[in-house]
Amino acid sequence: MGRFDDRATAPARGPLDILKWRVTDRLAGRGLARDRSGYLPPVRPADPTALTAPAPSLTWIGHASFVMRLGGLLVATDPIFSERIAVVRRLVPPGLPLADVPPLDVVTITHNHRDHLDVATLRRIGPAPLYVVPLGNGGLLRAAGLPRVVELDWWQSTTVAGLEITLVPARHWSMRGAFDRNDMLWGGFVYRSAEGTAYHSGDTASFDGFKEIGARLGPIDWAMLPIGAYEPRWFMEPQHMNPEEAGQAFLDLDARTLGGMHWGTFQLTDEPVGEPAERIRTFFEERALPPDRLWVLDIGENRRLAR
Repeated sequence: MGRFDDRATAPARGPLDILKWRVTDRLAGRGLARDRSGYLPPVRPADPTALTAPAPSLTWIGHASFVMRLGGLLVATDPIFSERIAVVRRLVPPGLPLADVPPLDVVTITHNHRDHLDVATLRRIGPAPLYVVPLGNGGLLRAAGLPRVVELDWWQSTTVAGLEITLVPARHWSMRGAFDRNDMLWGGFVYRSAEGTAYHSGDTASFDGFKEIGARLGPIDWAMLPIGAYEPRWFMEPQHMNPEEAGQAFLDLDARTLGGMHWGTFQLTDEPVGEPAERIRTFFEERALPPDRLWVLDIGENRRLAR
């Protein structure tokens, strides 16, 4: 039994489920075989000087990785600058080489899946930043030579030089090895400062917790929500939102801006690479939502965080 089994909402998938997804579905003409577009997301090599400027800003590195200037601090979220996750290679390079990232003050990690907690990247970042993680994840970092770790339970906070960082619930699960399923907690983070409030959901399926997050910690100015890794739905629905569900989460949060993430960097699931961006744009168009409230960033793009 995992320490956090009672909070996990994704059912355990066995070998037959993996076989059905990876073999049976594709033999039937579903899945990755249908994406022959060759699409790659736009890459806009970031200007490192934008990260040293004092103004609040957000730079998308790719996948769930952002570098954010907020409250005077430089914060990295779920940083992965490695070329691959196991055998899965990046489709495009990081928006900024790690060597060009200015010294980080804080690193937040939402959960222990290898596309979010990349030990090789963390070792390269080194021990200087404060690492903020959900309960149970600290041992992984300390074993990697990173002793400055704060572990949080859902709704617990830590404050760093005036930036309040709160771990909030997510509908997901955790697993790092063969025998540690749900032994470590997962979640998202809300970052509150005098300059505004940002939210990074980590991996999550759709759930009614978004309304509570917005009500307890809002108003949320910038919500970073996953719009990719959702097909096939029979397999992914309990753990990953699709673009329309991400759009509804944005409305439930009552956030000012939706920043799409978790797409365009690694081909982990079956939807075409460019489909998440198309579908979230359609969601906004069909509801006549102001287009400037949707940020589908180029990889490496930097946006000013201005309220």
